[in-house]
Amino acid sequence: MPRLALLDSVTQTGAAHADCVVVTGSHGGASVVRYARAAPAFLFVFNDAGIGKDDAGIAALPMLAVDGIAAVAVSHDSARIGEAQDAWDHGVISAVNAPAQRLRLAVGQALRAAVTPLVTTD
Repeated sequence: MPRLALLDSVTQTGAAHADCVVVTGSHGGASVVRYARAAPAFLFVFNDAGIGKDDAGIAALPMLAVDGIAAVAVSHDSARIGEAQDAWDHGVISAVNAPAQRLRLAVGQALRAAVTPLVTTD
């Protein structure tokens, strides 16, 4: 089972995070894709940052789906942007890509409750 990593910024992602569940405080915009692709995690969690014009705050989700990388976003109303711990403690999923749907993650779920069964407690 993957281990959990809480990172306030996706820019902190490295090789050690491949195959982890990486909860970030970062927005899910297109600019995060290069960091996520560099260390493909089992699952990435981003903040939707209000989603914004043309779904800019969650643009990374479909881009990562092309690579088979599961990704979700939590609502900016449920978790502070830039704070992974707050996303883990209070985040509510607001967007899900296809690989994450295959993990049975869905909009409206509390992040921690939905993801805990997917991670190791060791």
